[in-house]
Amino acid sequence: MSPAVVPPVGARIRQARLERGTSLRALAREVGVSASLVSQIETGKSQPSVSTLYAITTALGISVESLFDVRESAGVTPRAALGTVLPALAAFAADPGRRIGPLVGAGERETLELDSGVVWERLGRVPGADVDFLLVTYRPGGSSSGSGGLMRHPGTEYGFLTSGELILTLGFDEYTVRPGDAVCFESTTPHRYRNDGEVPAVGVWFVSGDVQ
Repeated sequence: MSPAVVPPVGARIRQARLERGTSLRALAREVGVSASLVSQIETGKSQPSVSTLYAITTALGISVESLFDVRESAGVTPRAALGTVLPALAAFAADPGRRIGPLVGAGERETLELDSGVVWERLGRVPGADVDFLLVTYRPGGSSSGSGGLMRHPGTEYGFLTSGELILTLGFDEYTVRPGDAVCFESTTPHRYRNDGEVPAVGVWFVSGDVQ
């Protein structure tokens, strides 16, 4: 994968935390992780797992979608300024309310490399639409939770697996998701994805109704 833009996740989390007036330790307590981990995430020295990312955004009252937005106030220079994306996308990157699309080429997707072997690629965005539209990859051994715990977050989740295989733990049930299978459930139900196979598991995911 050759992402057009790497969103400054840590800087956006720090910005939201400061705007909320929350200390590192207070946020860490609310999320259930160490203050040092939050600090490392904010400085880009560590990447959160899917479950930690959702816990942080929920605690801060922001959407996961907002982490993709590149703002000058976050203190990070968008790669668009370096000429690594098309001029149109460069203009979108300078505007937090930008539209991503209507066509997003394979080499123009914004990408988040998360902990525990998970990669999110943003497939598009329409301002005002409360949806995370993602191409999700779970590498072999990858999991949505590095600790093995289940996660829950606001929204409704829809997923379609195109290749590989995933194990979905949903509440007290466990499902094997194979290519061509689809899943949908309320994301407030405790859940976890993991890839026990030897090849990447790839699919398209929508999470609608995320926290604002």
